Order: sequence, then structure tokens, then C-alpha cells
Amino acid sequence: MTSKLSLAAASAIAAALLGGAAVAQEAATVAFLMPDQASTRYEEKDFPGFQAAMKELCPDCTVIYQNANADVSLQQQQFNSVITQGAKVVVLDPVDSAAAAGLVQMAQSQGVKVIAYDRPIPDVPADYYVSFDNKGIGQAIAQSLVDHMKAEGVPDGAGVLQINGSPTDAAAGLIRDGIDAALDASAYKTLAEYDTPDWAPPKAQEFTAGQINRFGAEIKGVVAANDGTAGGAIAALKAAGVDPLPPVTGNDATIAALQLIIAGDQYNTISKPSEIVAEAAANIAVAFLKGETPEAKTTLYDTPSELFVPAVVTRENIKAEIFDKGIQTPEEVCTAEYADPCRELGILQ
Repeated sequence: MTSKLSLAAASAIAAALLGGAAVAQEAATVAFLMPDQASTRYEEKDFPGFQAAMKELCPDCTVIYQNANADVSLQQQQFNSVITQGAKVVVLDPVDSAAAAGLVQMAQSQGVKVIAYDRPIPDVPADYYVSFDNKGIGQAIAQSLVDHMKAEGVPDGAGVLQINGSPTDAAAGLIRDGIDAALDASAYKTLAEYDTPDWAPPKAQEFTAGQINRFGAEIKGVVAANDGTAGGAIAALKAAGVDPLPPVTGNDATIAALQLIIAGDQYNTISKPSEIVAEAAANIAVAFLKGETPEAKTTLYDTPSELFVPAVVTRENIKAEIFDKGIQTPEEVCTAEYADPCRELGILQ
């Protein structure tokens, strides 16, 4: 509430001092460019959250939304297009973090601000970066798995699979670094590791199937970097008749993953309501439109940043973290086949 009031106050002062020029600057165009459709969060959470926040903060602003569907060339075309359409701020979640460096340079040369969103752009500092703490996410999900395996009596030296995200995604690299930190400090060994192209669940499923053929019962856990890759791994394990399933991590708290956790098929995920980051991006975008310099809460890759700390969700705390906080409703998640385990967990009466 405080940030919104301060923005409103700043707007009023600017309008009084500058008259029509301030209003015209606020009635600007802002672009919101997302990387792929394999992660359902962009259409379901991120863009609706950003759009709602922009409508509240800058009712006269025009918001352009595009999704590159994991195509680097398409995202470059979309970026060029929104600049041509007069975007003054571009919120960019890059398909390829390295390739995005050129886009940042091009935009900044034309006075356009770039907010790196979710995935950082290491090679060239954007004007701001807003995300969850991706390295912290990787370390949290892997440490949660390690602690669970230890509590379940899985012996030292047992093996886990590591399924990372896209090799072109710098955020995936940070998640991988966090996973490595937790696994390297544990008593367990990594049997095999895979970078999943475009975060595609079928690729994760294919990799897992191959490792089941290779390692069989040696697989005592799977650290998957997000819920999509986790779902692919679980599908491969089920197809191979593995029973009981080893614990599998995730990240994003998608509805499908929450259902898998409730059913006991997935061990954990990360609750990171994307609307939080989307609203922060909108606040930063509007500050840029007003000529302000948003406060840096931290710095990453020489870029002023704000990184949010998410919560690990397991079957034990899913009711408190997801349903009691209103992140999802029982009606959305506890469909017919999940009704009984939802009742068991107290999510449904």
C-alpha cells in the first residue's frame, strides 16, 4: 500500500509541476514479453498480475503482451515490434539470456528502459531485474529432498537424478547452482544430470526414462528444477512401473503439481505467486515512466534488483501455504480424483 501511495503522490506532484507533459508520459506504452508456453504460469499468473497492477497504477497506459513460445528469433521480432510501437519500458523474460544482451543495448540506445523479469541478463546490465531468488529456490528444493531422504532412512551414498532447466536460461543456471550446493554438501550422489531444452516436460520424461533403464532401483530421489520437468520425470517413473515412486522436487506450484503432491506422487514444489513479481515489475515500470529511479533492494549481474524469497511446499504444509493463503482454491485443485486425499489433508471438509 505504501508504494502505491508514494507513486500516486509522486504523480500528483509531477502533474502539478509539469502539467500535460507528466500526463502524457504516464499515458505511455509498456511491453510485457514472456519466453514460452511450456510454463503455464505466464498466461495464468504473470501477465494477468502485471496487467491488473498496471491498470491500477497507470490507467491510461497501454500494455502490449507477447509470448515468444521458446523461439529466440520470434522474441527478437517481438522486441523490435514493441519498440516500433512506441514502448517506453519493456519487461523482458528472455528465451535466451545471452541473446537478450543485444536487445538491452538496442533499447537503451533509444532511451527505452528494460526490466529483466524472472530470468536475468548477465552480459549487459538491464535497468532493473525483478524475480524470485533463483539460486535460493534451487538450494531450498534440493535441501528439502535431502532432509526428507535422510529422515526416511535412505542410506548415505544413495543416488539421485538432477533435472535442470533450459541451458539458455540464466535463471535455470542459478537454480542449478543452488541444487548443486545442496547436493554437494549432502551424503548422496548425483547419478546423472540433464539440462532440459526449453524446459520441455517431454524432454525431461525422455531423459528420466533413459536413466531408469540405466540405473533402475539405484534412483532414490529426483531433483527437478520446476513442476513441468517434475511432471515429465514422474510420468516416466510411472510408465516404467516404479513403485513406490522416489521423491521428486518441483518449483512453481502449478495446479498439476499441487495435485501430484496431494496424491503423494510429487514431494515438493515452491510457492512463488507470480503476481508478486508482476506487481513489482509494474511498480518499477511506472516509476521509470515518471522519470524516477527505483530503489535497488540488492544487485545481481551489476543490475539493480529486487529478489523475493519463496516458500517450499510439501504435503505437510500445502494446506497452510496454498489454500489458507488463498493462492489456490480447493475448487480449482481438488477435482474428482483428488477429492479424497484433499479431505485427508483437511483441504476439503
